[in-house]
Parts: sequence; C-alpha cells; structure tokens
Amino acid sequence: MAAQIVTIEDLEQFKTDLISELKNLLDGQFNATTIKREESKKVWLKSHQVQRMLGISPGTLQTLRLNGTIPFTKIGGVLFYDEEDINRLFESNMRNRS
Repeated sequence: MAAQIVTIEDLEQFKTDLISELKNLLDGQFNATTIKREESKKVWLKSHQVQRMLGISPGTLQTLRLNGTIPFTKIGGVLFYDEEDINRLFESNMRNRS
C-alpha cells in the first residue's frame, strides 16, 4: 500500500467543496419544506369568527350549516370552518361586479 501525502491546500479545497455541498443540500431541503408548509397551510375559523365575518346570527350560521352552504368540521364540540370555503362563498354570491 503506497503512502499518499495530503497538503494543506488539499484540505482547504476539501473543506470548501464540503461546505458548498452541505449548503446545496440544506437549501434544497429548506425549499421543499417551505413549499409543503405553504401548500398545506389552512386557516380554520371558529363559529363566532364566521358570524362576525359574515355579519350573521348563530341561528343563520346553523341554517347555512344544515343546508350545506358552509362546510364545517366538528372536533370535541367545537365547530371549525375553512377560511377558503368562506371566501369562495363570498365570491360565488357577489352581485353587481364591475
């Protein structure tokens, strides 16, 4: 087995290459994580927030739930509404659009 000599310049180049590769790997991982978070980011509203947003009473909100106008999720007795669903409801019922 032949001996190999490693110079200081070789070590410096190895360090530079290693740091560069680690940065590339971390940047790629960070970007993928950020994209996944943005895609899956949902805003859930409680009943009182939806009532204020729409300017309606609890009874009207219940009617909208029962007739299927507004989808909801119930967890432990608390009702949650997807903000995107509420915004779509606004868009689909907009009148006199210029």
